[in-house]
Amino acid sequence: MIENKVIAVFGRLTEKTDVAVLRQFFAYLRGHSIGFAVYEPYARQLEARFASDEFHIEGLPVFHTREELAAYRCVYSLGGDGTVLETVRFVGDLKKPILGVNFGRLGYLTSISQEHIIEATEEVLRGMYRIEDRALLLVSSDPAGLFGEANFGINDLTIHKSNTNEMITVHTYLNGEFLNSYWGDGLIIATPTGSTAYSLSCGGPIMFPASETFVITPVAPHSLTMRPVIVPDNWVLSFEISARSGVAMVALDTRTEQVPSGISIAVRKADFKAKLIRLQSANYIHNLRRSLMWGSDSRN
Repeated sequence: MIENKVIAVFGRLTEKTDVAVLRQFFAYLRGHSIGFAVYEPYARQLEARFASDEFHIEGLPVFHTREELAAYRCVYSLGGDGTVLETVRFVGDLKKPILGVNFGRLGYLTSISQEHIIEATEEVLRGMYRIEDRALLLVSSDPAGLFGEANFGINDLTIHKSNTNEMITVHTYLNGEFLNSYWGDGLIIATPTGSTAYSLSCGGPIMFPASETFVITPVAPHSLTMRPVIVPDNWVLSFEISARSGVAMVALDTRTEQVPSGISIAVRKADFKAKLIRLQSANYIHNLRRSLMWGSDSRN
């Protein structure tokens, strides 16, 4: 008897997607009567890329809307770290656990490689995993409407110049109190999850997921005294942007919008969290060493 609606599959094709792995995975789910469905746009990508009966959209159970996720036990994110970011946005406040499966390159947010997806599924079905709650940042703006209803992210908000030949100024406030005016290419506001992404490449610190902090990291600051600042995540961070060209770029995880000079933006912790599935064998410190290649020596 099929156990209905266990796994919702959200994904994105990558250069490293292994069709044999996907074929075996879907055959495993069917063979073990595990109820699943594939997000319809992803199913169409599979159909277009792989001319096979297994991937014809008529032969795959599909779901179409975010609301349909409520019926499933968990969500699989098949792709790379960028796909996990998209999955977190898609799931939103539904509180569904997400298992990131690495079909991409880096795989920092993903838990397992695509070759181990069946073994991982067996562990998930037996309850051999834990849930990591990851804080999200919530963005509001004046004028309102920046990033619409999906105005939250798990990694970072970046305020950046739109033209290569200018600096922008970002006036920054903490709980309404003036902190600093940053002149340079821009500013990153990162969660602990996002501290190992763009912020790290700009000299920001690594923060462990349970840190309950944000980091403000300047991008190519005009003054060398401007350094990353760590603040509690229960504070409200607000920013006023000034750009000579009249526009700046604002990015929230994988999305980017142009904003007018003079816009005000506020960042606070969202009142819900992303839930990432971590298998028993997963270890944050080990993943940190692996991803950043700490201890690696080409001489050995």
